[in-house]
Amino acid sequence: MRLALLAALLVPLVASAAETRIPDHALQQAAQLRERALADDTAWKVTESLTTEVGPRLAGSEADARAVAWAEAKFRELGFDRVWTEPVTFPKWERRSESLAVLGRHAQPLTITALGGSPGGTVEGEVVRFPDLAALEAAPEGSLAGRIAFVDYRMAAARDGSGYGPGSAVRSKGPSAAIRKGAIGFLMRSAGTDSHRVPHTGITRFDDGLTPVPSAALSIPDAEQLARLVARGPVKLRLAIDAGWNGTYTSQNVIGEITGSSRPQEVVLISGHLDSWDLGTGAIDDAAGIGISMAAAKLIAGLPQRPARSIRVVAYANEEQGLHGGKAYAAAHAAEANLHQLAAESDFGAGRIYAFNTGAPEHARAATAQIAQALAPLGIEYAPDKGGPGPDIIPLAAKGVTWAWLAQDGSDYFDLHHTADDTLDKIDPAALAQNVAAYAVFAFLAAEAEGDFGSQAKEPAPAK
Repeated sequence: MRLALLAALLVPLVASAAETRIPDHALQQAAQLRERALADDTAWKVTESLTTEVGPRLAGSEADARAVAWAEAKFRELGFDRVWTEPVTFPKWERRSESLAVLGRHAQPLTITALGGSPGGTVEGEVVRFPDLAALEAAPEGSLAGRIAFVDYRMAAARDGSGYGPGSAVRSKGPSAAIRKGAIGFLMRSAGTDSHRVPHTGITRFDDGLTPVPSAALSIPDAEQLARLVARGPVKLRLAIDAGWNGTYTSQNVIGEITGSSRPQEVVLISGHLDSWDLGTGAIDDAAGIGISMAAAKLIAGLPQRPARSIRVVAYANEEQGLHGGKAYAAAHAAEANLHQLAAESDFGAGRIYAFNTGAPEHARAATAQIAQALAPLGIEYAPDKGGPGPDIIPLAAKGVTWAWLAQDGSDYFDLHHTADDTLDKIDPAALAQNVAAYAVFAFLAAEAEGDFGSQAKEPAPAK
């Protein structure tokens, strides 16, 4: 009796440690799916529809509500089996106007955009230039009293977007650092890699206990113009912003699902975010991700037989201002972490995918390699020591869901990111189709895998 009981207790342990593999028939079908996807234009049509019919989709705006209605209708139009929404509530920030002017002898306007989260206000004062965030943080206490701080950090371009970390740190930490030194306003060289007169917006934060000040980003040519003016002697500026927080707003995560044939309660999640900033039409950030994920699932649904697991597509609300949709989804589905086999997000433009990996444990590494092999004809390499979760997948991964990484070429992504230049014409339809092929192959094979990818609900950390 005791031996039988021990054997019964060991069965789930053995099963969870068994090697995950993808059956040959699924690999063969994936090859056909890959070719179909390369010739399909669904993603382009979806992306065109969202950017044309809704346009800019600032979280909390009237267009946010229209985007939610659009997404629900589009999922149904594409034939998804289940479509539903889940509420996401967040503070509402509004932009109304912004301007920056050089005063005095060299009077001229400079092109700026308010940073998301900036308060309104008009300030005048001498500008003080810093080459980077560290220099601002090292400035003497009180040295910026009555002055406007200007951080002129030059962001580097990289295929993997690695230059964005230090660039975005200026945006997120710079205003608070400036306030601590006494500044009445904050300016930064845009976190971007272009040379166009289009500034890059993005969310900023003010540390608790500080009184926020008007904060904005200069276009890169205007940042260079201001640096040249500062080199000639003292420069006085007038910074005027009409913007600010205005209560709270409840948007929706919009979710569509293709039901699995034998294990429908288990899902492979692919996604993008539905919101955008208000300057462009949010084509690369992130209508393309919505188009890619919707199209990939639609193609899988069109196969002669559905995969074993369900394919779930999430169009997240308000990623731009703090991953609000991703956090809400993770909280709502924390108890189902073990049912989410793999989760991926397309949120780095529409450049070709060049690398693939998952965060799966050792027993599922062979299956990850099999998926990578099926992706190889698309020019995608297996990168077993690289990658991580997409932005809205980070909260889900923290709950125990295994991530997948399909790395897009972001060499020119930060030429367009968060600017008025983020428009449909910047997307290459052939590159978009390659993304769809990659996501369709990945999601289908993950849904057909025999065995799991290691997702397991995590116990919440004890309160300190």
